[in-house]
Amino acid sequence: MHSLEGWGIDRGAIISILGNRSAAQRKLIREAYAQTYKEDLLKALEKGLSGDFERIVLLWTLDPAERDASFANEITRKKNGSYYVIMEIACARTSDELLLARKAYLNRFNKSLEEDLACHTTGDFRKLLVPLVTAYRYEGGEVNMGLAKSEAKILHEKISKKAFSAEELTSILSTRSKAQINATLNCYNDQFGNSINKDLRSKENEEYLALLRATIKCLKCPEKYFEKVLRLSMKGIGTDEETLTRVVVTRADVDMKRIKEEYYKRNSVTLEDAIKGDTSFDYAKMLLTLIGHENN
Repeated sequence: MHSLEGWGIDRGAIISILGNRSAAQRKLIREAYAQTYKEDLLKALEKGLSGDFERIVLLWTLDPAERDASFANEITRKKNGSYYVIMEIACARTSDELLLARKAYLNRFNKSLEEDLACHTTGDFRKLLVPLVTAYRYEGGEVNMGLAKSEAKILHEKISKKAFSAEELTSILSTRSKAQINATLNCYNDQFGNSINKDLRSKENEEYLALLRATIKCLKCPEKYFEKVLRLSMKGIGTDEETLTRVVVTRADVDMKRIKEEYYKRNSVTLEDAIKGDTSFDYAKMLLTLIGHENN
C-alpha cells in the first residue's frame, strides 16, 4: 500500500486492498506500512477519512482481539451501553478468540474485562455477563445426553420459579460447550413442549430476559441471531450504522455466508440489496466488499 500522505486518499484502493484481505494479511500490511513509513496505518487512515467509512475501515484493519477489546471498552464506559455487544463477544467467539480479546483488553486498558464489567454492571446483568466473558468452553462436538436431559430439567425448574438469574442457569450457559447447550435446549423442547425462549417471557425484568433470550439464540445458532441484528439495524426510517458496521466487520471473516443465507430465507431479499437500499457511497461499497469476502 502506498503512503497515504499526499495520496488524496484513494478510497477505492483502500476498499480494494484492505477489504479483500484476511485478518492475517491485514496484520502484515499494517506491520509493513509502519516499517516503511514509520507511522501506524490506523493513524494515517484517521487523518484522511471520516464518518461511517472511517469507522468501518479502522475497525476492519484492527486485529480482531484489539477490535473486540475496543468494542467492550466502549460499552463498559457508557452509562447506557448495550450489553448485547459484550454478550456477542462472549458467545460468538471461540474460546481462544475470547481469551485473546480479554488479554488485549488487559494490555490496552490496564484492567481486566471482567473487573470492568463487575464495576459497571449490577444485579442480574452482572450475574450473567461476568461468567460469560470468563468462560473457556470445550469446542468439540461430543454430547452427554444424560447431562442434557438433567440440565434441561434444571433450566425448566428455575424458569418456572422465575429464578432467571439463578447460578445453575448461568452456569449451564457459561460453562457447557455449544454442542452440549444445543442438546440441552433440544431436550428442553422435547420434554416440556416449548422452546426455552418462549418460556423466558415475563412482564418482570423484561430487559434482562431479552438479553438472556438473545444469549441463548447466539449460543445456539449465531447466524440466526446476527441475521436478526442486521435486519433490525436497517428496519424502518434511518439506519443504525454502528450496529451494521459492528456485525459486518466481526462476522465477515467467520460466518457471513451463512448469515446471508439466513437473511434471504427470512426476508426474501438479499443482504446485498438491503445494504444498497439503506447505505450509500464508499461506506456502502466497503460493506458490500466485506460481506462478499471469500474467507467465510
